[in-house]
Amino acid sequence: MEEFERACLCGIEFGVLGVFSTPTNVRLTSYNMNLVLRWDPPEGAESSLVYTAEYKTSVTSYSVGCVNIFSLECDFTYPDTSMRSSIIEYGKYTGRVRAQLGSESSAWVESNQITLDKDTIIGSPNVSLMSNGATIEVTIKDPVFTISTLRDVYMFATYIITYWKDGQKEKAKHISKIQQNHVVLDDMDPWTKYCFQVQIKTDRNPNHNKPSEIVCESTTNDEEVPWVGAMVTFVVMATAVALVVVAVVYRKMISHFLCPKDALPQHFKEYLLAPPTSSMYLAMLNSHPPDEIYHSVSIIAEKDCGGRVPSGGSVISATFSFPLCYADSILK
Repeated sequence: MEEFERACLCGIEFGVLGVFSTPTNVRLTSYNMNLVLRWDPPEGAESSLVYTAEYKTSVTSYSVGCVNIFSLECDFTYPDTSMRSSIIEYGKYTGRVRAQLGSESSAWVESNQITLDKDTIIGSPNVSLMSNGATIEVTIKDPVFTISTLRDVYMFATYIITYWKDGQKEKAKHISKIQQNHVVLDDMDPWTKYCFQVQIKTDRNPNHNKPSEIVCESTTNDEEVPWVGAMVTFVVMATAVALVVVAVVYRKMISHFLCPKDALPQHFKEYLLAPPTSSMYLAMLNSHPPDEIYHSVSIIAEKDCGGRVPSGGSVISATFSFPLCYADSILK
């Protein structure tokens, strides 16, 4: 019985230790001024295992970063809590993590300590090229930092420009201590393809920066001068202005030309202008007006209102002729 109980206890103890053994390979990293804790799961860990990670500075106690997460990393720059991240550019940080299953937890495992501005890996700058005759213009864009900017953290950061003729990297040339983001190289051979690579160098972080991708550009004729492009641009702009002026001055003519008014078809015009051929119309056109019939009407004044003839007067007689139709209307 004692041996059985001892075996059972040993089995339980082994199971607990197997499940809740600590995470391994715990390391604190930084890329472009972020702060991320990474780790590997315990050996033989279950898939339902969750983790809690915390961080601290050299002068503060641990603060919660991530709670009950399934992933194997925690970005302290963007914690999944309501607390605002207090990560600063020049701080010294340490992280720790533990595994959890239900109400049981493993021991904390602490990471290495890093100083953010000295140990962060500075990402690759973005490089673009533009050829102008026998010169090449190099434009450099700094990587985006999670906290602050490259120039705010590394005020005296410089660029190292490496370039070579395509296929001749062993003969590459280097230009160092460049602080400008825009550099013009005019010592190029015409009609030649050059490749470029740029790397950021800082005094506080000398060994943690990545070079840019290799980009290439070809030069053209060395006799090409900058004013040619300016002249072409001027001619194009002058032509555009002239076209606008002509369009404004002759807008009506252009409008009539582009959008002519509606017109009758030619066969409609010929039909409307042709003389009528109706027999009734021709008969009316050649007929004479009819003779009008008149009646004679005589008006005689014989007496005044008293039945007498005016003294010294005579009978007034007048004769009028009216058309028949008008006379009939009067008599009625």
